[in-house]
Amino acid sequence: MTAKALLGKEEIAAVVDGLALQILARHPDCGNLILVGIQRRGADLASRFAALLASRIGRRPAIGTLDINFYRDDWTSIEGKPLIGASAMPANVDNSVIVLVDDVLFTGRTVRAALEALLDYGRPRAVELLVLIDRGHRELPIQADYVGRVVPTGLDEHVDVLLTERDGEDSVRLVS
Repeated sequence: MTAKALLGKEEIAAVVDGLALQILARHPDCGNLILVGIQRRGADLASRFAALLASRIGRRPAIGTLDINFYRDDWTSIEGKPLIGASAMPANVDNSVIVLVDDVLFTGRTVRAALEALLDYGRPRAVELLVLIDRGHRELPIQADYVGRVVPTGLDEHVDVLLTERDGEDSVRLVS
């Protein structure tokens, strides 16, 4: 296996900052906005976005985390046991705008599972998708509203996103 560095700490910080500005362009006061991070690294990224938005608007937007493992369409074929994390959502998501945050968009199946899981918490007015990396190869008709970087990949490659909160460093690598 070989790993090629795609983004380092400074590039990730710049991409995250740019994405935060795009959120503010669409939602200047973040009034009925809820940032929902898909466990695990999407949740870490959602916390970063909440902090950046708070520094710009003077208050922290609502935030939630979502574990989608029970909603996956491949849970019976996962090697070993899936890591089940906690979901933590604001009490009411009805009529809110959810910005669903994930690290990598690939086939679209994780996002499909997340959309299904969200409905267990209520009926948001709208759901927007934010991803740090879009690597293509969609199997479902899912498109992100906010994309940090588009990284063309082969099906035999994968993208590793490492975040300081979880991995002790910020980097994005293409592994083949």
